[in-house]
Amino acid sequence: MPENSSVANCCASSRLAAGPTWSGSAGTGSPGTTPRAPWVAPLLSTVVVVTIAVDFVGNLLVILSVLRNRKLRNAGNLFVVSLALADLVVALYPYPLILVAIIHGGWALGEAHCKASAFVMGLSVIGSVFSITAIAINRYWCICHSATYHRVCSHRHAPVYISLVWLLTLVALVPNFFVGSLEYDPRIYSCTFIQTASTQYTAAVVAIHFLLPIAVVSFCYLRIWVLVLQARRKAKAERKLRLRPSDLRSFLTMFAVFVVFAICWAPLNCIGLAVAIDPEAMALQVPEGLFVTSYFLAYFNSCLNAIVYGLLNQNFRREYKRILSALWKTGRCFHDVSKRCLTEELQDPMPPIARATMPVQEGAL
Repeated sequence: MPENSSVANCCASSRLAAGPTWSGSAGTGSPGTTPRAPWVAPLLSTVVVVTIAVDFVGNLLVILSVLRNRKLRNAGNLFVVSLALADLVVALYPYPLILVAIIHGGWALGEAHCKASAFVMGLSVIGSVFSITAIAINRYWCICHSATYHRVCSHRHAPVYISLVWLLTLVALVPNFFVGSLEYDPRIYSCTFIQTASTQYTAAVVAIHFLLPIAVVSFCYLRIWVLVLQARRKAKAERKLRLRPSDLRSFLTMFAVFVVFAICWAPLNCIGLAVAIDPEAMALQVPEGLFVTSYFLAYFNSCLNAIVYGLLNQNFRREYKRILSALWKTGRCFHDVSKRCLTEELQDPMPPIARATMPVQEGAL
């Protein structure tokens, strides 16, 4: 998810912006790239493999939980499904390609896959940011304006808002095709946005894709926290506030998702802000180890939301157990049936084909 406001490839130097060598770069890296310790590639491969596995299983569990459980099938959780889809898509396409690049020591899949994976990565990260923002607004309206919540955000309205989120995500990605920022960065084995392609665009990305959403989400959750504290102290000004335990649990869960997102993306965004201010000077001063670590920490965020739901939300945790239990029983059933069939075949000395072709003797009928 490298193209978010983090200014994903914020510290790409001019030599990288000059253009990658696509299939020919496999195993060679980029000219001037310092050799790495032999343990770096296995470590990064392990991080990507774990991220893909947990991302795929976790976000699939989230989607199935909302679809299966009537208690979870509400307008607010439709935004959670949108966020889960945004995280799931990177486990299906860009991350496996990054793993291939790490194994080959460079990008060996051609320019088309590079552009496509960078686009999908941007779709995921910006979609995640906007979905988290939409969730915060939804929770704010649910708790702070509960009297009008069902009129403003019903099951009928939620799909419209989600469609708007993804429409804005697509619009936010369009400028990348005009500034030529989709390139391969050998330091992170990823095709991403080269932010030094346009400092003005980089500044706009930081402001619109990170600072503005963070400001909106912070306002919403700060306002909710104030109301929660006032409700607990039975403040006279908030007598009309009806805070249900389920609303409070949902708020705490989504607040934790926001905090985890901010922690995972903060290092890369700080680097991006510094480089946006002075790209020529800062791009060369950012240590490669810090940049790579911050990048893969941002990657890792896509697999954490499902874990947060399971830890903090009892309904999600119960539904996880039901789904996994059903899958386990189904697997055991198939295993037992296969084992029984194999046992019967071993006990029967005559092969099935021989039984089918054995002539019927007279008087046998």
